Amino acid sequence: MTLPISLMLAQAAPAAAPGNPLFSFLPLIALFVIFYFLMIRPQMKRQKEHRNLVSALAKGDEVVSNGGIAGRVEDVGESFLTVEIAPNVKIKLQKGAISQVLPKGTLKAS
Repeated sequence: MTLPISLMLAQAAPAAAPGNPLFSFLPLIALFVIFYFLMIRPQMKRQKEHRNLVSALAKGDEVVSNGGIAGRVEDVGESFLTVEIAPNVKIKLQKGAISQVLPKGTLKAS
C-alpha cells in the first residue's frame, strides 16, 4: 500500500511546543481594547450628552425631534413634553424623541 507524500510529510511534522497561554489571549485582549476605545466609549459619551440635554429641557426651548419636527416647548412633564409646532397646534412627544435644542430665535428666523 502506498500513501501520498503529503500525508507522510504531515505525519512527520514535529509537535508544537506549548507556549505561554497569555500570548494566545493577547490578540483577543488587544481587540477588545480597540473596540472599547473606538465603539463603546464614544457611544456612552453620546448617551450621557443626550441624557443631559433631555434633563435640561425647559419651557420656551426650541427643539427638533428625531422625526424632524421643530417647535417650541410649552410644557415639560415627567416623561412627555408638549411642543407647539405652529400657532395653536401642539403635540405631545416623549422626552427621548428630542434630538437637539436649537438656539433661541431660530424658528422665528425661518
